[in-house]
Amino acid sequence: MAGPIAQSSHDAGPPRATAYAWLVFALSFGLLISDYMARQVLNAVFPMLKAEWTLSDGQLGLLSGIVAVMVGLLTFPLSLAADRWGRVRSLTLMAILWSLATLLCAVASGFHEMLIGRALVGVGEAAYGSVGIALVVSVFPQRLRATLSAAFMAGGLLGQVLGVAIGAQIAASHGWRQAFFAIGIAGLVLGVLFPLLVRERRNRELAGLPAAVSAQPLKVALRSLVASRSVRLAYVGSGLQMFAAGALPAWLPSYLNRYYALPVDQAGRAAALLLLVCGAGMVLCGMLSDRLARGRPDRKIALAVTYCIGTAASLALAFQLPAGTAQFALIALAMFLVAGTTGPAGAMVANLTPLLVHGTAFATLTLANNLLGLAPGPILTGRFADSLGLLGALQLLPIPCLAAAAVFALMRRSYLADLAQMAPAKA
Repeated sequence: MAGPIAQSSHDAGPPRATAYAWLVFALSFGLLISDYMARQVLNAVFPMLKAEWTLSDGQLGLLSGIVAVMVGLLTFPLSLAADRWGRVRSLTLMAILWSLATLLCAVASGFHEMLIGRALVGVGEAAYGSVGIALVVSVFPQRLRATLSAAFMAGGLLGQVLGVAIGAQIAASHGWRQAFFAIGIAGLVLGVLFPLLVRERRNRELAGLPAAVSAQPLKVALRSLVASRSVRLAYVGSGLQMFAAGALPAWLPSYLNRYYALPVDQAGRAAALLLLVCGAGMVLCGMLSDRLARGRPDRKIALAVTYCIGTAASLALAFQLPAGTAQFALIALAMFLVAGTTGPAGAMVANLTPLLVHGTAFATLTLANNLLGLAPGPILTGRFADSLGLLGALQLLPIPCLAAAAVFALMRRSYLADLAQMAPAKA
């Protein structure tokens, strides 16, 4: 059996963060916001679509979850292609595709046309998160990886906030079609600007990579992605925690509409506030992981376990209480913690895989996040809601969080040893 692939000395990244690196982060972050606005705007108008097209909760859940299904199915092959074809060109093409698909959703005449449009949104978004974060971490020093992983992915939460808040506001005043239209146009503008300001050659120079994109043998690339026990557990633990992280953003607007008797625009604003809390939690939990894990990388595991258990406890208590201030506060606490594993998991995957295949490594993480969590979360919650009611379905969410905690805990036995094997090769 072949040994692990050693990281070369440039895997630590550049020695400092440059102004150009922050420009790359800002533009990539902006496109990720557009990505998730296109994904989340649908959830803000659930009540309108349910009434206009007489849809079941199961159908609404499918419209939401189909994006994550397509992301899960396509993220790996498209990310592998982007590592070989060039990340900047790939990201530009993705942004244009999901924006055009969002415009297609704006003119859908029924459930099946909307489902096709949403599936195409998923095709466009399939590899953006993995390739985008790989691009970002490549132009920054290694010591910032957990913070950057969390901060970058928080763009997704901010996009969900804006998608819900802006989408609900536009839908309430101008109709749900105009909400899709506005978000699609904004994505197209950013997609055109991105390749004008971000350059592939400059990115590779900062990362210490050859100027030309190299085609690493496929077998070698694939083997390096799952070479250690720890990285495999990181994928699974992160994916299980994302079940709740996918279900809550999809169904909170509807929950607030039904159980708090809020109209669509007010429910959207309240849900957007909770998503903003989630984004803040993602960033702060990532920063805490970087700070506490300096010199003690195994602490990332302990923090990931803590975030999972804290989410489960908050959700379990929240949905046993009646609608009101106490319940809302506990939901907010759960939202603060639910995506807290993003930073530690992203940093662990980056540290356990070679830099040359980081796009594909993050694609594997995205694959796990979507197929284990972000796709089944909204869909299964909708199915359970048809039989148990939405409250009953949400009461099941602590279960995958506890499973995620157990998986992360298993990493304690192997993480340091696996990390040592990925140390830079000595001359």
